Amino acid sequence: MQSVMIIALGLAGMAFGWFVYSKFIATKIYQLDPNFVTPAHELEDGVDYVPTNKFVLWGHHFTSVAGAAPIVGPAIAVYWGWVPAVLWVTIGTIFFAGVHDFGAIWASARHKGKSIGALSEEVIGKRTRALFMIVIFLVLLMVNAVFGVVIANAFVGTPNAVFPAWSAIVVALIIGQLLHRNFNLTLLSVVGVAALYGAIFVGSGFPIELPEQVMGLGSKGSWIVILFAYAAIASMLPVWALLQPRDFINGLQLFVGLVLLYGAVLLSLPDISAPAFNNAVTLDAPSLVPLLFVTIACGAISGFHGIVSSGTTSKQLDREPDARFVGYLGSVGEGSLALITIVAVSSAALAASPEHWHEIYDKYGSAGAGTFIQGGAQMITNGWGLPLAISTTLLATMVVLFAGTTMDSGVRLQRYIIQEWGEIYDIPILKHGILATLIAVTCCLLLAFGVGGASGAGGLAIWPLFGSTNQILAAMTLLVISVMLIKLGRPARYTLIPMSFVLLTSAWAAVLKLIEFYQAGNWLLVVIDVVVLVTSLMVMLEAISVIAKFRRENSKDGRAA
Repeated sequence: MQSVMIIALGLAGMAFGWFVYSKFIATKIYQLDPNFVTPAHELEDGVDYVPTNKFVLWGHHFTSVAGAAPIVGPAIAVYWGWVPAVLWVTIGTIFFAGVHDFGAIWASARHKGKSIGALSEEVIGKRTRALFMIVIFLVLLMVNAVFGVVIANAFVGTPNAVFPAWSAIVVALIIGQLLHRNFNLTLLSVVGVAALYGAIFVGSGFPIELPEQVMGLGSKGSWIVILFAYAAIASMLPVWALLQPRDFINGLQLFVGLVLLYGAVLLSLPDISAPAFNNAVTLDAPSLVPLLFVTIACGAISGFHGIVSSGTTSKQLDREPDARFVGYLGSVGEGSLALITIVAVSSAALAASPEHWHEIYDKYGSAGAGTFIQGGAQMITNGWGLPLAISTTLLATMVVLFAGTTMDSGVRLQRYIIQEWGEIYDIPILKHGILATLIAVTCCLLLAFGVGGASGAGGLAIWPLFGSTNQILAAMTLLVISVMLIKLGRPARYTLIPMSFVLLTSAWAAVLKLIEFYQAGNWLLVVIDVVVLVTSLMVMLEAISVIAKFRRENSKDGRAA
């Protein structure tokens, strides 16, 4: 029965966030204007700047920012107990993630759809822009390289998910063409979801596996090459052709998945096997504070969300008030996924007893997406009576499709960053879309295979830095929004307070990691960690200087009047 109380309290908090808090932020702080001409209309080009139905855009934004992270992070963080994880997911969704994602869309839309890095130049200064974009590029490099590994591992470990995952791309391409010709959205939604779940049913009995060796690469390495080739092509297509419909269908698929998972809890009423607070952590386990706040990023707050919000989402915003629906409600959707993940990996569906749970969670990092698939699939089978093979394929496909949509958007965003560098430094060759895409993909493949060898798992080498770097980026994004609000004469405490908390915990975690890397002699991670810490410090100091200067000038103007 504890499981029902967890989801009831968590969802009640998120409902408050959507119906009350986000409405306050929209009307009093961001002051959304229905008459404002968004970049999607002002700069419409049919490729990146495309006015989009808010429901379709919500699907794109939600699935792009979600990926596998709101599953993996909470599944790992339950190691410290389910109470800290639930509290951070709920509070983080309401007061941190929603304000951050919503604010990044609004701020970017108010500056012609510029990425948060390029936007920082106008809000804070030129030096900030250069520093900001370094951190953004590093985060995108980490995400793309690692999600390639995550999907490849899923394809090798669950070959039944291969057919539905690639079938979803074909379905999305067809729906994109039909939507572009103004076919009925509701009808296409029903047909698209039916086709996707039909592919899942077929895939559960139709595994697809690559040969063990292809041109010197193992099956995982081969999948990584195929995935990046696909991502390169997908990132250059108009957003309406594949990105929007694929993300929309995946968003609907997640909605169905959430109904199945939450319904399974209500139907089976699973007991909670995990402790509220784990007092049996190993001696070498990281401390709850500050590591909880960087382990659970997506599902609470994530700097990657700001990149997506200002990179692709803001360029497709039809009306400014849609920013609340897309940004804040997207965060609520992600928080609800993180919440049910916590229940799935804490309940008797995964571990029949507390002793069994401790065997699975014998050390920090021993659980992850596979644990969620195992616990969630058993929960659906117990609650709805579906065969376990279909339940497992359904959740494995959901993880793969989420990771895939994030990878699609991530490569497109890397292309944007390279093209923005071409504009900023007047390097014509970098402004070319195809070349910028090739550079982005080449960087990811060099990291994957140059560091990881034939396995292509090189992205995992710098992944230990992702948690703190990603959260530092979230703090920097909130800082840009705060400076913008101060300049507009609006209250900034609703962004400055979350910014201060996230900056403190993420910088603390980064310093702890720096000590760990130094002691292990891992000089690559030491250098990158120092770069991120110094960069973020310089951005903060620059912002403080701009705020102080602005207030001095305002006080002089007030005295002159």
